[in-house]
Amino acid sequence: MEPLSGRKSLTDEVHDRLVDALCSGALPPGTPLRQEALAEELNVSRQPVLQALGLLRRDGLVEPMGRRGYRVAAVDADLVRHVYDLREAFDGLAARLAAHSMASDRESALRAAITQGNHALGSGDTAELVAADVAFHQTIYRLSGNPLLPEASAAVWLQMRRVMHAYLETGASRDPVWTEHEAIADAICAGDGDRAQMLANKHTRNAKIRLISKMKETDHQTN
Repeated sequence: MEPLSGRKSLTDEVHDRLVDALCSGALPPGTPLRQEALAEELNVSRQPVLQALGLLRRDGLVEPMGRRGYRVAAVDADLVRHVYDLREAFDGLAARLAAHSMASDRESALRAAITQGNHALGSGDTAELVAADVAFHQTIYRLSGNPLLPEASAAVWLQMRRVMHAYLETGASRDPVWTEHEAIADAICAGDGDRAQMLANKHTRNAKIRLISKMKETDHQTN
């Protein structure tokens, strides 16, 4: 990680930098996080590091290690279930509302998000794939017309970025995700709220099943 620029508050900058490192896998689950080492690496005092770690703990991204500081929280089947259960509620609602939206850029925004996803598929780059996936769903949230959805789901999507990265790094199949995304986009553009919600919920459940199955397979291979 590079030294900070000072454009935001130091706490916000430390928080954002750590989130990026956690969600990209640069700081994998179980990694110890020492205040002194982080402060030195980011060229800040310990106070903003301590405050940022407190925010990360609130969002479930790190966990305390007693007097030894913090460590990156695990990505396990329980986390996947909890995160995806919440995401199903958010995604289904957003898709239904977006289908009834009068936004002039509804179709163009969704098609642009699908194009971004197909480009990411072609590149095979994990970071691009995660960014494209998040962008697609955040586009639907925006098109829903409910300004509270992005904020209400923010902690869930922080965890989602970690989960997606860990899953894609295993070399898991990526094609079904964007096929399902296209179907959701088609239903929204057709103004079919019931179908959009059903497909969004099914997409989330399918992703949960794939993730947990892959985790069990990986655990079996390593034990």
